[in-house]
Amino acid sequence: MPRKTLKERQGANPTDDNENRVRSVVDSIDGTEDPDDLMLRVLDALKESGKVPIEGKYYTFVYNPKTPNIRYDQNPLVAVTKVFNWGFKGLNFHWGEVHQYTWDEIAGGIYEVYADEIADLREIPFGNIRLNN
Repeated sequence: MPRKTLKERQGANPTDDNENRVRSVVDSIDGTEDPDDLMLRVLDALKESGKVPIEGKYYTFVYNPKTPNIRYDQNPLVAVTKVFNWGFKGLNFHWGEVHQYTWDEIAGGIYEVYADEIADLREIPFGNIRLNN
């Protein structure tokens, strides 16, 4: 059975369609997509923001940790809480808890997400929880 669109689930849009870069991704989901394919669609809708995040802002990126035998989210959606010389910490919306991310394990750049887009991004099942072995 196809997924309902965000509009059908909420009855109204939380942000203006003209300003929300990920709304079209949400509206096109049918429920059969792979998380990595969805992540590519999300990244295509956003703009790369460089390599270093700013505390208090939201980002998504591709993450491949070096630590063996840990569970991780390869496609995190994060509210950055603190930036360090080794990386940063942030609340991962897919996990619901704070995690740390090191610079060398971020594949490519980071993509800033606007606060008004968080609700829509949380509707997209692009989190990819994996075991690093």
